[in-house]
This record gives sequence, structure tokens and C-alpha cells, in this order.
Amino acid sequence: MAPTAGKGMPVDKGIDFQDQYSELGEYAHWLDTSVLLPIIVAISMLVLALLVWIIVRYRAAANPVASKVTHNTAIEVIWTLVPVLILVGVAVPSIDLLAKQYKPAPADAVTVKVTGYQWYWGYSYPDNGDFEVVSNMLDEAEAAKRGEPHQLAVDNRMVVPAGEPIRIITTASDVIHSFAVPSLWFKMDAVPGRSNEKMLTIKEPGVYYGQCSELCGARHGFMPIAVEALPRAKFDAWVRSQGGAVKGDELAAAAAPATVPAAAPAAATTTSAAQGAAAAAAAPAAAQ
Repeated sequence: MAPTAGKGMPVDKGIDFQDQYSELGEYAHWLDTSVLLPIIVAISMLVLALLVWIIVRYRAAANPVASKVTHNTAIEVIWTLVPVLILVGVAVPSIDLLAKQYKPAPADAVTVKVTGYQWYWGYSYPDNGDFEVVSNMLDEAEAAKRGEPHQLAVDNRMVVPAGEPIRIITTASDVIHSFAVPSLWFKMDAVPGRSNEKMLTIKEPGVYYGQCSELCGARHGFMPIAVEALPRAKFDAWVRSQGGAVKGDELAAAAAPATVPAAAPAAATTTSAAQGAAAAAAAPAAAQ
């Protein structure tokens, strides 16, 4: 699948989050732009207005006799309660987002085991024959040839089905790595000797890029991630092309009737007889 320009990748002069293609990402983006950002702007403007008012109203020229007021109960109650209420209002959706990010995957979710190496990724599919796909960054010429962004394009992508829950398990073979794809709102550390698990559901087919987000050595900046989400039928075909199997293949193979051509045994017998005759004819010659 060819990537779509601006989808699942950084864009030039971008200042916001990447467009999100998971429900969690959309929720997090709403929380940032519709809840946190307005609160931040309102508080910043209020503090700026208060500073300007104090500078003008209480400058030395306008107040030759300094005020001796040290307390104001009403103001103190307000500046204590209002921040508490704001924090409670922010905490509710924030905790909800946190809980949703670590909701366990259902039993029938597709499992992908992501292993970080110095300095490349390995993707295993335990539910589909446990084959592994090794992913390395492409050089600039090959990335351009394929029409993909340099330092994000890889030779083998992590292929998953779109619109279905995916159980991603991360680990590492050497040092700590971090598997991060911004447009899918996904980031999880890969730690040697430990397995971390998180669910991901990609809303639509496409190619989504990321990078290792934990300093892991000299070539840390050259560990890109490319996730390719496909419709279920195409994902199943890809799994089979890798030598794996999908659920239902075993049942289909068992249900298929065993058909053996009738001419096959005769052909085999004829061949065996011919070989025996040739061997018999050769034996006297060998003896002479």
C-alpha cells in the first residue's frame, strides 16, 4: 500500500498534533484542543490582565502613600477554590483517557509482539504461526524510489488489520526502546526481559509512521516504524504470503475432500516397473 501524503506522518510547518486515526487519539486531541488549551489561554490572559492592571493602578506615581492592606478573605477564598475546581474538571477526562489507554484487549484480538533491537524492529505474530518480520530503515534513494519519506520508510512494515482490536506486546533484546506512532496515539516502552501490553484499534486502512522514542545508542535516530493497516481479507492474504496461517485455515483444510487422480497409482506402478526392468537389464552388464 502506498502512503498518503500528510496522513500518518509529520507535515511541514505543523504545530498541532498529527491527525489522529484511532478513537483514543481523537479523544486525546479533543481533550487537548477543547479543554486544556482554552483553560491555558484563559488563565494566561487573566494573569496578564492582572499584571497590567496592577502596574498601572498601583504605580508609585499614582500612590504616593502606600497601602497597608495585607489580607482579603474573599480574594483568598476565590483564588483557592477556583484552581481546585479547574483541576477537578481537568482530572475527570484525563483519568478517563488514562483508563481507556490501558483497557485490556479482547480475547479474539490480533496479537503482534514487537521486539526492539539495536537498531531495528522485529514483528512476530504468535496467533498466525509465530513468524517474524524484521524491519530496517531504507536509505534515501530507495525511500524516494518507493515514494516514501526519508528516515521513516522501512523495508518491511508491521502489517495489521484495520478496524479491529490489536494486542501489541513490546519487549527488547538489548537496551530499552520505545515503540511510538504519533498519529495512532500509541507509545509504549520496550524493556529487555519484560513484556508490556496495550490495545490499539486503527480506524481505517493506511500507512502510519513513527520512530523509537527512547535513547538507545548510536543509531537511535534511525529506527523508524511503519504500520500498514489493511482490510481483513488483504491482511489474511499477507499472513499467508509470509508462511503464516489465519483462523479457519485448519478447519478448511480438514473439510476439503482428499482427491487423488486415478491415473496416479498406475503411473507410479509403471514408473517403478520400468525402473526395475532397467536395473535388471543393467545387472548382467555390470557383472561382465
